[in-house]
Amino acid sequence: MAALNALVRRLRTADHGARVVPWVDPDSGGVQARVLVLFESPANLTASANSSAFSSEDNVNPTSRSFKAARLEAGMSRGDYVRWNVVPWPLFDAAGGRRVPNADDLNDAQPALAAIIALMPSLTSIVTFGATALTGIMRYYTLHAQPVIVPVLAAPHPSPANGHRRAENHVRAVNALRRSLR
Repeated sequence: MAALNALVRRLRTADHGARVVPWVDPDSGGVQARVLVLFESPANLTASANSSAFSSEDNVNPTSRSFKAARLEAGMSRGDYVRWNVVPWPLFDAAGGRRVPNADDLNDAQPALAAIIALMPSLTSIVTFGATALTGIMRYYTLHAQPVIVPVLAAPHPSPANGHRRAENHVRAVNALRRSLR
C-alpha cells in the first residue's frame, strides 16, 4: 500500500498541490492485487473530502453501493482488486459542476495510469466501469511507448444516472468482475 499512496502523494503535490487525488483504499489488495478496477474520476462527495478522500467502495454514494453489491455477488474479495480512476482527480466545469473527462484530460492523466499499472506486478486483468474508463485504458494501450497489456473487461458505469437497463448493467458488472479473476 505504501507504494500506491506514495504515487497519490506525488500526484497531489504535482501542479502545486491543486489536485485532490483520493488515497487508495487500505482494505484493497494494494500492489499485490490481481485486478485494477477503473472508474472515470472521483465523485463530488469524494472530492469534497479533500485531503482525507479515499477511492473506496465504502464511500457513501450510489455508485460505490452498486459496485460493492456487484463485487460481493461476483465472489471477489477486497484483496483481489485496487480501485482507481482513469483520471484520478475530480474535474469541474466553469460553473463548478462535475464534468466528464475529455481526450485532453485522459492524456494529462495517462502518466498516473501508467504509474499505477507499473506498481502492480501481480496484475492479471482490468475492469473498466463506463465508456470513459474504457477509452482511457485503450488510449494507454495504444499511445504509451511500452504498455503493460492485460485483458480488459468493460462494464457500464453503475451510476444512478445510467439507470436504463439497470438490471442488465448489474449482471454485466458481476460477470466482468467474476471473469476478471480467472
